[in-house]
Amino acid sequence: MSDDTNVAQAFAKLLEVVTELRARCPWDREQKLGDTPRLLIEETYEVADAIARGNLPDVAEELGDVIVQCLFIGVILAEDAKLDIATVMQNAAEKLIRRHPHVYGDTRAETSERVVENWERIKVGERASKNPDSARSLAHVGRGLPSMMRAEKLGEKARRAGMDWANIRDVLAKAREEIDEVEQALDRNDNADAAEELGDLMLAIANAPRFIDQDAETTLRAACDKFVGRFDEVARIAASRGLDLKSMTPSEIDALWNEAKAARSR
Repeated sequence: MSDDTNVAQAFAKLLEVVTELRARCPWDREQKLGDTPRLLIEETYEVADAIARGNLPDVAEELGDVIVQCLFIGVILAEDAKLDIATVMQNAAEKLIRRHPHVYGDTRAETSERVVENWERIKVGERASKNPDSARSLAHVGRGLPSMMRAEKLGEKARRAGMDWANIRDVLAKAREEIDEVEQALDRNDNADAAEELGDLMLAIANAPRFIDQDAETTLRAACDKFVGRFDEVARIAASRGLDLKSMTPSEIDALWNEAKAARSR
């Protein structure tokens, strides 16, 4: 479908199906607004995974699932708060127009950096109009995000406010400092303090990738995929030799790991 009429028809049809399922399907009828975040998050991550794999048909399918979840939430919201899908979409359109004055107004923004600066300035103004005390606070930033992504976003926001590390080597130096503090807490048998220092370490590391034009989520996802590949190779080698990983010593497993690492790098 390529023209606006067909897009509108497809959207209307999907909304009709979602609304009908809400009325007639026992499972859909049982769902409350508080039940919806988990599925929405799962579907969103499946879109992200499909994009990372470069599988466009899967991206399209998973994106459809996200749209279904959004519409389903909208249908429930209309029941509970009398806010229908049309109002939600109209408000979203108005927000986009308001935050893109370089497109819909007279503001100039020749670079993406300037666009982001304008966006943040307008967003802060909107927040200040609702709650003047919150305009300069980071408390609201990314509260619904996974902690790794929130840590990175907090760093980005702090940078725009004028506070950040100078470069990635400064981040790594901070990480080494936090490792020392973790070890000092462990030497005192203070697990609570060790956990706090580990949190500081993770916060610093989450911000390292952005200094080399990467993002924390993609970087960690790639590391997880690499670990899975090497673990599976270790398990394959062990099985081919009749070895039981649970009964092997750490040094024996480490030898298998290095073998698997070498095999997967060939």
